[in-house]
Amino acid sequence: MRPQTADDRPQTREEDEPAFNPPPSVVRRPSSLAIVGLGLMGGSLALALKEKNRAQKIIGITRNRATLDAALQRGAIDAASAELSAARDADIIVLAAPVRAILTHIHNLKEIARDGALILDMGSTKREIVSAMNQLPERLRAVGGHPMCGKESAGFDAADATLYQDKIFVLTPTARTNECALNTSRALAHTIGSRVIELDAERHDEIVAAVSHLPYIVASNLARTADDFANGDEMVWEIASNGFRDTTRLAASDAQMMLDILLTNRENIADLMRAYARRFGELADALYAADEKTLRAILERAAQSRQGFNRKSKS
Repeated sequence: MRPQTADDRPQTREEDEPAFNPPPSVVRRPSSLAIVGLGLMGGSLALALKEKNRAQKIIGITRNRATLDAALQRGAIDAASAELSAARDADIIVLAAPVRAILTHIHNLKEIARDGALILDMGSTKREIVSAMNQLPERLRAVGGHPMCGKESAGFDAADATLYQDKIFVLTPTARTNECALNTSRALAHTIGSRVIELDAERHDEIVAAVSHLPYIVASNLARTADDFANGDEMVWEIASNGFRDTTRLAASDAQMMLDILLTNRENIADLMRAYARRFGELADALYAADEKTLRAILERAAQSRQGFNRKSKS
């Protein structure tokens, strides 16, 4: 299927302006970039690059016709297609889909991507993705990526050009990463306002299990527990206020996306869930026994930890 081209629009970027802000060493400057998946993450990336006038041509790829039309209308992409083959001529291919879809795309790109193309993913787990990238032909380049940002709202309608501003963008090198590929990935992240951290895939998955995936599980279980308690009593939701709203916000995340994340990082998450359950049981025992000393120690340590995070996150 031939990509659909957007209506001609005035170009504000000079032809000789670099596609991305170059880091200190040499960066290969792309003439075209394909984004596979135009939900919150892919759509926000397209909007951010367009706002910065840093991409000569952006090809949007998704099977959702309405999303393609919306992306063209908002000027986020220059060409649209429902077929992965539309990425054939792209210098950079960004995979902004659920994790298991990314794994399928990596396999299919073995035969589709042009020689020397850079494949960069934006998946929330890295071990399986990096393993798949390691199996790509030597003619291709690949870097694992994970922007540490998001919303509970999914889809292109929620896309925001400022989503990545001042957020961490983790890069995980692979067996198909060379200096140019890593520098190009850094430059893309810097262009959309992100701060880059490099981690190996194993370490990345361990960390995000604790600070991203476990919080989702806890929020989901809290929402489910409160719903079971309410059992149709609307007064419960009338009384629920900011505390409940804030602590259950993550439970509203897209379930299919989260299933992909949980299942591709299941060992790390399950281990943390068991540790959390033990601590939760200790807290329940202390509360039931009216053990104020133990309760105070637990709660004060938690408060100090959270306050420390606040200070570090502002620095």
